[in-house]
Amino acid sequence: MVIEESITISASPDRVWRTFTYLTCWADWNTVIKNLSSDNVSLEKGETFKFSMRPFMFPVYLDLFIEEVIPNKLIVWSGSKFGLFARHEFVFEESEERVIVISRESFGGMTLDSVSLIFPEKRIRKMTKSLLRDLKEAAENKK
Repeated sequence: MVIEESITISASPDRVWRTFTYLTCWADWNTVIKNLSSDNVSLEKGETFKFSMRPFMFPVYLDLFIEEVIPNKLIVWSGSKFGLFARHEFVFEESEERVIVISRESFGGMTLDSVSLIFPEKRIRKMTKSLLRDLKEAAENKK
C-alpha cells in the first residue's frame, strides 16, 4: 500500500523547511502527531525520534529512524510496528515563492489485508492530508 498526497504552500523554502524540521515546534502546529520525543532539536540523518498518532480510537506509538535528510529537498524516515514496515518520504519542490510538499508513505511486511486492519488506508490518507494542511497553515502564518 502506498499513500501519496501533496500540498502547495505559499512560503519560502527555508520557512517551510524550518517549520517542518524543528521538532521542538511540532506541538505548536501539528494536530496529527503527538507525544514527540527526540534527543535532537531537528530532524537529522541517522537519528531516531518517537511519537504517537491515533489512526483509530487508541494511540499507536512509533519509533522512527531518519534515513535521509537533504536540506530543503527531502526527508525520509522509517519504522516498523506489529510486523508492518513503513517508509515515509517528504519531498519539497520549490516553485516561484511556493513549495510543493509531497508526502509518500509505503507499507510492507504483511499482506495488504493485515495492513488495512492495523492502518486503514482511508484513515491514514485523512491523517496525511491533515498533517500537510497543518504544515501549510503554520508555514504561511509564521511571523
